Amino acid sequence: MEIKTSEFTLSSPTIELCPKDFRPEYAFIGRSNVGKSSLINMLCNHKGLAKTSSTPGKTLLINHFLINRDWYLVDLPGYGFAKRSKTVQQKIDNMINSYLLMRQQLANVFVLIDIRHDPQKIDREFIDWLGESSIPFSLVFTKADKLSIQKAKENVQKYMDSLRDVWEELPPYFVTSSEKKSGRDELLDYIDSINKQIKEG
Repeated sequence: MEIKTSEFTLSSPTIELCPKDFRPEYAFIGRSNVGKSSLINMLCNHKGLAKTSSTPGKTLLINHFLINRDWYLVDLPGYGFAKRSKTVQQKIDNMINSYLLMRQQLANVFVLIDIRHDPQKIDREFIDWLGESSIPFSLVFTKADKLSIQKAKENVQKYMDSLRDVWEELPPYFVTSSEKKSGRDELLDYIDSINKQIKEG
């Protein structure tokens, strides 16, 4: 898939205020500082599309970006950010949960994982919750350029193996680097294939 146009459309504090049309939506989510904004900008070839910040936890709303006037890329707030107050974090968690559980246009959730780290409990709980809630998702390993190719492979293998204790069928996964633009084509082709299935209905 080639991205010809990408434009910011709307920031919504609740699911009720999200766009009213029925274009498919692909949500991106992960822990704070996982490289979400950089990945979105890399995918769209649009440097300032999603605001990157040196301060983690900046995304507090559901942000919709219209891609090729055909589908939405949705930037969701990060989960598990320690510096937010409990009240704010609870509010954000409720917003994320209601979007993921109730948004009919949601076609897939991309859960971002920093490839450099061992499996984290908070990611695992979120992944298992998506599975239990029958929400389609894929894993996106970010920052692959920070490791050697061999080490990156080993970390991904270790991560996927760790899911086998519960998961009979493992979710699809992608290995990406925003710096080197790697994984971009695979991810966009995956979105394209889901879009085609939706249109064939």
